[in-house]
Amino acid sequence: MYGYGYGYRLDPTIFLVLIGVLLSLWAQNRVNSTFARYSRVRSFSGMTGAEAARRLLNAQGIYDVTVQPVSGKLTDHYDPRTKVVKLSESVYNATSVAAIGVAAHECGHAMQHNEGYGPLRFRSALVPVANFGSQLSWPMILLGILFGGLGSPLVQVGILMFSLAVLFQLVTLPVEFNASSRAVRLLDSQGILSGEEVDGTRKVLKAAALTYVAAAAGSILQLLRLVILFGGRDRDND
Repeated sequence: MYGYGYGYRLDPTIFLVLIGVLLSLWAQNRVNSTFARYSRVRSFSGMTGAEAARRLLNAQGIYDVTVQPVSGKLTDHYDPRTKVVKLSESVYNATSVAAIGVAAHECGHAMQHNEGYGPLRFRSALVPVANFGSQLSWPMILLGILFGGLGSPLVQVGILMFSLAVLFQLVTLPVEFNASSRAVRLLDSQGILSGEEVDGTRKVLKAAALTYVAAAAGSILQLLRLVILFGGRDRDND
């Protein structure tokens, strides 16, 4: 019997999961180390993350978005429902190159929202179906195997539902890269950072982007594993 859970030998597809985990750990370590490095570099402007965010938003004519602190480390995000740029404790009052870069990145999302940036709108539309798919894909697959075997339509539906979560991860990539490119460009053009400071911010945001790339890669590998294990013909008859 194939070793996908009931078998007598190691399931070789588990290595796909392990690769995804290792990619995630590597990316998280990279962003933490890069952020820590440039958190020790004070910007020449002396602006805090919150001040830089407000200036960038005002420069783009966005006055209905507020900037607020949020607890935690690297918990920064933009909430489109309330139009709030939320900056973590290590960013809101910090004057480092890293803090200003992260604040600018979140402002990039506010700018995307303000102009109706296509990929952001698509990602927002995917949120409910992606959440639904990620939560119910495995229960659907297991129920299908239990009551109909590997060839059960429920198994195929479960794989399809998981693919929606993978699609969400993929759509997230252009959204994040675009927000970062906006941040670097505006920080330079507005004179908030200059020279080597801009390069430092670029490195911080590239490291942060790696976490999204790793997440997407991990999801793709997991989907591939599902297809290998449960897709196609009914192996119960092998």
